[in-house]
Amino acid sequence: MPYDTVIRRVRVEDGSGAPGYFADVALREGRIADIAEPGALATARAADEVDGRGLVLAPGFIDAHTHDDTVVVRQPDMLPKISQGVTTVIVGNCGISASPVRLRGAPPDPMNLLGDAAAFRYPRFADYRAAVDAAAPAVNVAALVGHTALRSNWMDRLDRPATEDEIVAMRDDLADSLAHGALGLSTGLAYASAFAATTDEVKALAEALDAAGALYTTHLRSEFEPIVAALGEAFDVGRHARAPVIVSHLKCAGAGNWGRSAEVLGTVANAARYQPVGCDCYPYSASSSTLDLKQVTADFRITITWSTPHPEQAGRALAAIAADWGLPLLDAARRLQPAGAVYYGMDEQDVRRILAHPLTMIGSDGLPDDPLPHPRLWGAFPRVLGHYSRDLGLFPLGVAIHKMTGLSAARFGLRERGAIRSGYWADLTLFDPATVRDTATFEAPRQAAAGIVSVWVNGTLAYRDGAAMPVRAGRFLARDGDLRAEFGAPA
Repeated sequence: MPYDTVIRRVRVEDGSGAPGYFADVALREGRIADIAEPGALATARAADEVDGRGLVLAPGFIDAHTHDDTVVVRQPDMLPKISQGVTTVIVGNCGISASPVRLRGAPPDPMNLLGDAAAFRYPRFADYRAAVDAAAPAVNVAALVGHTALRSNWMDRLDRPATEDEIVAMRDDLADSLAHGALGLSTGLAYASAFAATTDEVKALAEALDAAGALYTTHLRSEFEPIVAALGEAFDVGRHARAPVIVSHLKCAGAGNWGRSAEVLGTVANAARYQPVGCDCYPYSASSSTLDLKQVTADFRITITWSTPHPEQAGRALAAIAADWGLPLLDAARRLQPAGAVYYGMDEQDVRRILAHPLTMIGSDGLPDDPLPHPRLWGAFPRVLGHYSRDLGLFPLGVAIHKMTGLSAARFGLRERGAIRSGYWADLTLFDPATVRDTATFEAPRQAAAGIVSVWVNGTLAYRDGAAMPVRAGRFLARDGDLRAEFGAPA
C-alpha cells in the first residue's frame, strides 16, 4: 500500500530528549506508518516525497500556554503558530477562557484579551468544543476552563470573594466542562478580576478536578516579591484537589526580584518531590498583558501596545507619553486605560535558568488580538531552537524539542502525540537546524520564523516554505483519562 508522505534520510529528534538518529519516516492516514533505516524506503512511493537531508524532523510543537481561545475559530488558518512549527495549542490559561461564558456586558479585564463581547459565543464548554471542530483550525486545540470566566457567569462584581452558593454554581459549570473534555481549571489570581478570590474559594472550586483526574494551572497571585508564598498557595490548592499543578509563565518579575530564580526553582522542585508539579516559560525577558496599575514603575521600560481612549499612543513608551502629557506615570497609565503593555521587567539570567530547568515546558503566552503583539506570538519556538539551543548552547537540541513536545504531551495527557513513534498521530515539524530562528521583533512583531520547512497536522501538510496550505486538519483534543497518571503523580 503506498504512503501519503515519505520523508527520506532525515535526522529524527523524537521528542524524548534522547540523542537523535537518521531515518526514513512514512505517513499514512494521519499517522506515522513506518520509521526505517535511511534508504530502507527507497522504493516506496508516496504522493508527497520529501528529501530530509540536512534537516531535522521533530514532533509538532505543543504550545503549552496560549490565549488562542477565540482566534482558532475566528482566524482558523493560525498562521502565527503553524509558521513556527506549532501543531497543538493549549487554551484557557490565566483564568480566562472562551467557555463556559455568559456575558452580561463587555468582557471584564483580562478576558478582553480574547476579544470583544461578540467573540464570547459559548455558554457551555460543549458549545466551544463543537465550534472548534466546525472551524477545523490549522492546529489541534485542547482547553482549560478559566476561573475568572466562571466568576463572571455568577457574580455581580468581581472585586469580592464568591459566596458559597456562587462557588457551587461555578463548580457545576466546571464539572460539566470537565465531562465534555476540558483539561482542568486555570486561575489568574494576580488580576483584579480574581485577586479578591480567597484560597478557600479556589480550593472549593478545584475539588471538581479530583473525580475527573484533571489538572490545575495558575497565573500566580504574585510573580513579584511574594512569589514564594504564591507558589505555596498554588501547591496547597493542588494537594487539596489531588490535582497536578502547572505554574504558568514562571518568572521573577520586577527589578527587586531579579536574581531569585534559583530560590524560586528550588521551591518548585521541592514541591515536585511530593506532588505532581510543572511549569511553563516563554523565551523572553519582557512580558505582555493589559496595562496593570500595580505594575507601573520607573524601574524598567513599559511600552503601550494599545489603548482604547488613545490608540495613537500604541508603540510608545509609557514614560514618553507621561512626559508629553506632563503627568506622573501612574496618572498617564490611568488616562490610557483600558490598554495593553509590554513590561521589560525580567532579568535575562533568570529567564535562562528557568528555561533550562527539567520541569519547564515552552509556552508562547502570545496575544493574537493585540494590535502590536509581543514577538513571542510568532517567534517563541524558533527562538528556543535557534537563539537558546544552537547559539547560546543553553541545552542540546533534543532537550529543547522535548520541552516543546514529549514533556508537554505527558503533562496534558495528549495521547499518541508529542513523539515520533510508529502508530502515533503525524503531528510533525521539519526544520533546518542551521537557520531556524525567530525574526519577529518588538518593533515588527508579525514576522514568520526562518528555517521552518514543512509542518504536518494529523498527517496533512499544513505549512511549507513560508506558506500555509489550503487544507486544515486540526481538531479538538479532549482530556483522555486521568492526567495524574500521565504526570507521574506520587501514589
